[in-house]
Amino acid sequence: MSGWPNLSDLLVGIETKASVGLVGAPLAAGSVTPGQCDLAPALLRQTLRRIGRYDVETGRELSARITDRGDVDLAGLSIERATEPIRDAVRFSASLHQLTLLVGGNNAVTRPGVLGLGLPLEKIGLVTLDAHFDMRETHEGLSNGNPVRALIEDGLPGANIAQIGLASFANSRTMHEDALAAGNLVITIAEVRRDGIVAAIERALAHVRHCEAIVVDCDIDVIDRSQFPAAPGARPGGMAVQDFFAAARRLAAETRVRLIDLTEWDPPLDPSDLSALTAARWVAECLAGFEMRPT
Repeated sequence: MSGWPNLSDLLVGIETKASVGLVGAPLAAGSVTPGQCDLAPALLRQTLRRIGRYDVETGRELSARITDRGDVDLAGLSIERATEPIRDAVRFSASLHQLTLLVGGNNAVTRPGVLGLGLPLEKIGLVTLDAHFDMRETHEGLSNGNPVRALIEDGLPGANIAQIGLASFANSRTMHEDALAAGNLVITIAEVRRDGIVAAIERALAHVRHCEAIVVDCDIDVIDRSQFPAAPGARPGGMAVQDFFAAARRLAAETRVRLIDLTEWDPPLDPSDLSALTAARWVAECLAGFEMRPT
């Protein structure tokens, strides 16, 4: 549209060098609540044209190019079989770009995203924005409800994990106790409301200060259900959407953050465009933070 610079302008093909990479991981298998999270990457790309590039608050216009590396072919694959192709796609993107945006798909994409950095797990930090601990048991297989437990079992230390936005009546006592026993930093949604999102993010970054690289998991169900209806796990009383945006921007500004994922967006659950616009705005916030990094 003439006179309307928008995020879709920033998408470039694989032949163009860019600082940011975009990888789609349309994984729906293994969801605790079955749905169609696999539709999210395509709808996100379509919606980028509706998000402008000019930030009226800062007076800056986004300019960072994004290499769209397409979607990983996950048709018919279980989580176990999908892990390797997602891991390899992330590894390739991370080798070429300072920041990779990984668009799921359900939350099971987070584990291969972490593994895709190709570093020893003791050198990687994980910050989650999530209403849930994702600490369900793994003995019956991988699911979108256990990527954090699976990573701990892989060898990711709890001292490297900070979890923000945990909601009451959405988790079990065992999950909570296991997360604390592992050494995870746990910041509930009530603490976010009491102390503010800035304080929560700074606590999380302090917890992972010793890590060489950081992965940020943005499970969209951390947002209050009224502000993001297309997240099957979201509930009333969740994070305010403006806090979610502020968190994404601040975390993307951290140089050690190499990967940020967006998960658990199930487009058919929202007949309006509210959820799609919120997800696309997440891209703008990630870019705004990225452009704040020291050069």
